[in-house]
Amino acid sequence: MGSVVADRPYPLDPLTLSEIEVAITTVKKTHGQVFFNVVTLHEPRKAEMTAWLADADAAPRPKRVADVVVIAPGGKVYDGLVDLETVTITKWELLDGEQPIITMEELQLVEHIVRKDPKVIEQCIISGIAPEDMDKVYCDPWTIGYDERFGSSVRLQQALMYYRPEIDNCQYTYPLDFCPIYDADKGEIIAIDIPKVRRPLSKAAPLDYHPAAVEKRGGYRTNLKPINITQPEGVSFKITGRELEWQNWKFHIGFNYREGIVLNNITFNDKGTVRPIFYRLSLAEMVVPYGNPEHPHHRKHALDQGEYGAGYMANSLSLGCDCKGSIHYLDAHFPTRAGGVRTIKNAICIHEEDAGILFKHSDFRDDSVIVTRGRKLIIQQIFTAANYEYVVAWVFHQDGTIQPEIKLTGILNTYAMDPEEDTHGWGTQVYPGVNAHNHQHLFCLRIDANVDGPNNTVFMSDAVPSDAPVGSPENFYGNAFYNKRTKLSTTGEAMTDYNGATSRTWEIANTNKLNPFSKKPVSYKLVSREAPGLLPKPNSLVWKRAPFARHAVHVTRYKDDQLYPAGRHVPQTSGDKPVGLAEWIGDGSESIDNTDVVLWHTFGVTHFPSPEDFPVMPAEPMTLLLRPRNFFAGNPVMDVPPSYASTPSQLLRGEGGVRGVVDAVSRLAFSDAGGNANGNGNANGNGAGCCQG
Repeated sequence: MGSVVADRPYPLDPLTLSEIEVAITTVKKTHGQVFFNVVTLHEPRKAEMTAWLADADAAPRPKRVADVVVIAPGGKVYDGLVDLETVTITKWELLDGEQPIITMEELQLVEHIVRKDPKVIEQCIISGIAPEDMDKVYCDPWTIGYDERFGSSVRLQQALMYYRPEIDNCQYTYPLDFCPIYDADKGEIIAIDIPKVRRPLSKAAPLDYHPAAVEKRGGYRTNLKPINITQPEGVSFKITGRELEWQNWKFHIGFNYREGIVLNNITFNDKGTVRPIFYRLSLAEMVVPYGNPEHPHHRKHALDQGEYGAGYMANSLSLGCDCKGSIHYLDAHFPTRAGGVRTIKNAICIHEEDAGILFKHSDFRDDSVIVTRGRKLIIQQIFTAANYEYVVAWVFHQDGTIQPEIKLTGILNTYAMDPEEDTHGWGTQVYPGVNAHNHQHLFCLRIDANVDGPNNTVFMSDAVPSDAPVGSPENFYGNAFYNKRTKLSTTGEAMTDYNGATSRTWEIANTNKLNPFSKKPVSYKLVSREAPGLLPKPNSLVWKRAPFARHAVHVTRYKDDQLYPAGRHVPQTSGDKPVGLAEWIGDGSESIDNTDVVLWHTFGVTHFPSPEDFPVMPAEPMTLLLRPRNFFAGNPVMDVPPSYASTPSQLLRGEGGVRGVVDAVSRLAFSDAGGNANGNGNANGNGAGCCQG
């Protein structure tokens, strides 16, 4: 196959189908038959990309390059780069003791192996499963994390075992108590971890969540009326290729095997001046450490993105189910292990939603009022990591706020327990025979800052009382408090944690540019209140493997290819050698003052399971804000048309108010035949009925 230059994709676009095929064909010609774990865009160097963005006519267009990771015969792992314009391999490096990401195809192989393995069948019989029922045995294959018995050179998975009596049952109701270890090179089970105390298969009746089971238990609710989201004149956003424009925002939407959605070159048009805010935003990594110290659960912690990939695990989204309203979709293309190409249709959905009141004020003196409703733009993906679903949304607001939001749903990871067994506080019995272990979900947001330009400085911001005592001239009544800002000048100083007592936030500021009124640096503020500390202790296996989780915030000086805070190749790392952030920060002495910086923020939730979470978990949201502070010269959304506005002078003249965006759909919930409200819906002087026609 020849060059794909003629297609001329945007430099940050994911690899096209034809580009993936070119990369695969090029590797096969030189290196023969190998397994393809990764074929993805090798992103242009930042200096090269920003030069092209500044002057696309004069600056060289960044080349299209494929980043390739393969496993060759004998388990040898290679990192490579393929120049798609010259169709040549420019890098081919043999890795020592590193394992690349686990593909979905590799995961699916394990279940077939365990069902046929004599040692596994023996353990199933001990658990109470008949040999002829091995087709009812299932497993969730996980990378082993790290196990000192095997090291990192052999590619391993651990199989978390379950039983499914009937095909429609939820297997997590019937966990098994042993854990086979699978060797991918040999294609066989090489060991089985068996607990000291055996726990036989539960005999409890199934608790299922599918429609037939719900109908059997009494049926679905019948008191829900439809809620429809309509945009009769179409959407308010514009898509050109993968560049999106909406309400003064403009940015590029990328997607890769590991991070999933990647947003680039994020700008805001401030009254005709296009202002850069972030060069790149992504959810870069996550870790789910479990809190049971018993063998082999001590090693049970998933770095889902580095080990399996948010892109690889992405769902194909459905209209009206995963995304509601007027939706635009983007597909994703990935290699197969054998060297084909697979497509995930509708991997990303883009849509608008009502965002409630954007701003409002009513004057009690004269009943003048203005009320403006906002809307938000949502770029969303969902990925399934075995038992759990992660709904990842990037929410853009009209006032310049960006709101990353994650909803956690799916099914708890479960383990077998005997009747009345003491869980010792490490878990909760959520159903007879089902122990759901304590765990955390910690996500790392990578914020490549570009706030009004590339040179930025990060400050820690705390609300603190005055140091002056009560009765002093400076603070006679004792009521003084202020915003204490601490500049984080080095990577060591930047390792900081959330403090709810001081309402701690972090500001990414451009100290070279001041707000005309406050005289403070223009900035974007990270507001994140869901930032639990990593509960596994320092120097634990999780602590070593997931350095990003040690603090809520780290800041590094930008360097190309420092994308993944737990390292490039995550499976089976021991953490004994510093990886990712731990390696990049080093002794903490590097300056991050007034330079090109990346802020890494770890947020999430600590989950103590309960019966309400089983057999399928109601979505639990986690959110944070990136908000403009001293960035604009005033409220940036005063030009959004109001739903209703009246001024004192209009009211004095006996005139009605001005209706802007009139909602012709909203109506009183309850009214009699004459149209009179029969509840408490009467309009009052504060504009409650201001939109009624």
